[in-house]
Amino acid sequence: MEAITETNFNFPKQKSFYKGKVRDVYNIDDKMLVMIVSDRISAFDVVLPEGIPYKGQVLNQIASKFLKATEDIVPNWVIAVIDPMVTVGHLCEPYKVEMVIRGYLSGHAWREYKSGKRQLCGVTMPDGMKENDKFPEPIITPSTKASVGHDEDISKEDIISKGIVAKEEYEQLEKYARAIFQRGTEIAAKMGLILVDTKYEFGKKDGKIYLIDEIHTPDSSRYFYKEGYEERQKKGEAQKQLSKEFVREWLMANGFQGKDGQKVPEMTPEIIKSISERYIELYENIVGEKFVKSDVSNVLGRIENNITNFLKS
Repeated sequence: MEAITETNFNFPKQKSFYKGKVRDVYNIDDKMLVMIVSDRISAFDVVLPEGIPYKGQVLNQIASKFLKATEDIVPNWVIAVIDPMVTVGHLCEPYKVEMVIRGYLSGHAWREYKSGKRQLCGVTMPDGMKENDKFPEPIITPSTKASVGHDEDISKEDIISKGIVAKEEYEQLEKYARAIFQRGTEIAAKMGLILVDTKYEFGKKDGKIYLIDEIHTPDSSRYFYKEGYEERQKKGEAQKQLSKEFVREWLMANGFQGKDGQKVPEMTPEIIKSISERYIELYENIVGEKFVKSDVSNVLGRIENNITNFLKS
């Protein structure tokens, strides 16, 4: 199985190329972005040394389904999905914050809570909660978008007072985030899932706000299985998760948390295969359809042809 971890194309009218942790983004004529979702995988803000076959396809196809399912709430950046791993969309000026929204006390919020903190990004969390308990209502805990290193927690007040986003616009982003999260929660419930937390990114083009990047994928979101959730909470058992958390847990169990001096454990073919299978399972559970593997005999050639043909059309 061929995992695509690098692309190095040169398209007509290409202005620039940006390599993110997972995505390769080509700027075409300062008008469009071609986003290739690679098979790279990151955890603790570190790109792991091996790619995961079909992961890019999984993420691109989940994101495209959810962007379609929320386009009545907020316009999004997508023009066309032209390949299992490629989306082409409007070039927007991104806001320098990520809108993280949490329905449950999990992940980073739980780690902060467990350490004794009751405030996260200026939002007060109630006393007496256990890991994975539901918040009385979803909380928004934004983070600054770091181009290098870790994203940092930030409060709404700081975002506005530092002029990162104007007050009215920030409040609009919050409204959009709540509405999209509500829609995602309803869709997840139909699939027997709980949307635990997620993050959204927004951008602006011609004075209009767009939802950009990806949404509701297992890389940007955490899901629990609804069945048995209450029982597990009562017994204090771990929840059955659908997210990238299993990769983080495997790394932590092998002594890696992205800290200086730590070494990524060996990613054997068995580990890579199991992560790939888990991503496919995530897709089928989140989308409710069988995953159809794309032809991987010459993925780079296929991607280049599909993009070139689209740009010519």
